[in-house]
Amino acid sequence: MAAFERAQSKVREEGITVVAASTDPVEKAKETVSEHSLTFPIGCGLPLKEAAASLGAFYEERRNILQSTGFLVRPDKTIAVSQYSSGPIGRLVWQDVLGLVQFYKKSAK
Repeated sequence: MAAFERAQSKVREEGITVVAASTDPVEKAKETVSEHSLTFPIGCGLPLKEAAASLGAFYEERRNILQSTGFLVRPDKTIAVSQYSSGPIGRLVWQDVLGLVQFYKKSAK
């Protein structure tokens, strides 16, 4: 999330809106927002197992966590790209999102 925050001017310039959702409780989410000076909307308090089931995300039972799941949503609200991590690597990164949006725009002309 911090990397997306640092790139906000670049992604906004391309018309991309960043939003996030978290299974963290409100207080923990507020700490994360403060720690990284996040300015984009973050929903929090998602029920862990229900979120995993509805998103198809990887739920790690041993640590009781939901691994990162990312989506690039088109303007018509359909999913262009989905990314599912099963561990600490393999996240959706702003550079890929920006490049893909630019590619889609160029291809649409």
